[in-house]
Amino acid sequence: MNTIMTSQDVAARIDRLPATRSVWVLVALVSFGAFFEIYDLSLTAPLSLGLRAAGIFQKGSAGLFGLSDQATFVAATFAGLYAGTLGFSVAADRFGRRPVFTFALLWYALATAVMGCQGTALGLDLWRFIASIGVGLELVAVDCYLAELMPKTMRARAFAVSNAIQFLSVPVVAILAWRLIPGDHLGLAGWRWLTFVPVVGAVLVWQVRRRLPESPRWLEAHGRGAEADAVMSRIEAGVEADLGAALPPVRPQEAVPASTRTDSLWRPPYRRRTLTLIVFHIFQTVGYYGFNNWLPTLLVAQGVTIGKSLGYTAVLAVIPPLAPLVFGRLADRAERKWLVVAGALVAGGAGLLLGQMTQDSNIAIFTVIGASVAAGNSLMSLAYHTYQSELFPTAMRARGVGFVYSFSRLSAIFSGYLIAFTLDRAGGAGVFVLISGAMAVVALTIGLFGPRTRGLALEEI
Repeated sequence: MNTIMTSQDVAARIDRLPATRSVWVLVALVSFGAFFEIYDLSLTAPLSLGLRAAGIFQKGSAGLFGLSDQATFVAATFAGLYAGTLGFSVAADRFGRRPVFTFALLWYALATAVMGCQGTALGLDLWRFIASIGVGLELVAVDCYLAELMPKTMRARAFAVSNAIQFLSVPVVAILAWRLIPGDHLGLAGWRWLTFVPVVGAVLVWQVRRRLPESPRWLEAHGRGAEADAVMSRIEAGVEADLGAALPPVRPQEAVPASTRTDSLWRPPYRRRTLTLIVFHIFQTVGYYGFNNWLPTLLVAQGVTIGKSLGYTAVLAVIPPLAPLVFGRLADRAERKWLVVAGALVAGGAGLLLGQMTQDSNIAIFTVIGASVAAGNSLMSLAYHTYQSELFPTAMRARGVGFVYSFSRLSAIFSGYLIAFTLDRAGGAGVFVLISGAMAVVALTIGLFGPRTRGLALEEI
């Protein structure tokens, strides 16, 4: 007999789940796929230095099409992410979260392997674009899946653990780059090894991820109540096995009034949320990726050697995987929008100070200031990934998240050239002023116009 389940039934069953081993295993399984998006993005700065050392990338306007090769590489990366988040995120709403995980990872692995075999700037940019399409689609599906499957009392903590797993890639990239660039190893240039390493990992994660169930909220929203019930029953059985006891009875939740439901991003209450997140993403990209993708280059521009620059970056890279675990302890206790604001202000303020660092600066002071930028970025990232996934209903969550998130990718395409232009005209200090100004806009936008979400079921939000 077919089981009829409503969104309130699914929400009530999910929100009564405690944080047991079975629930955390699901978080880990889905998060290791997103590890490769962060790896891919973290790769941009050190890989650009390696390609310049290998003579494939040229400095400044001597690059491809008379433009900065590093800026063009960054643009190709985010153009692919833009295509993935905007053009293909609707697939996660139509076909489900689970199939997208498989498709996106295999796409990324194949395209990245081909990219590592290229010998020209044009070939690298082309395959970087293709690989980034898969990466962009992956993270949208991951965010939607976590938001839909996690109980409201631990939703932000789940995103915190997920972020910590994803950002383990930052120290991995930094350490590999530090040891491999510049130079050849086993007959291959160090930069090529940086592109081949994640390919094997992506295939292994794809195999492990086959254990993931589909999102029960997505199943219910598409009229597949029996499957949603079966998935919830398996999850509940696992949790009860962890507890050694039965779960408490389900507490029915109030139905959402029909008048509040819409499938449009441009009707209340979603229009204001959509516009707010668009402005947020345009500016957070300048701040967040401006720092992450350009830090080694900015430090070199201020007189720091390439080796020391990559060494500093490796030291700071331990912050992104650790910070979410620290912030996760308060993420479900504080209002999400204010965590976004706090992270942006910390990163922006510390960025202004970082712009004053030189080759002769005290390493301890540099490390503390740099760690503050990284910590602020981590807090903002953790909070907004949770936040934006809560603001749209299940039937159009991937479409909504993908649409607003695509503006961060679109912004990054042009912000790379903006940063390169500013670097040429105003030096590294000028770039840090630009980055900090963008973070100020982020804080004002979310602080003034973002709705509250803490402690609410997705259906209530």
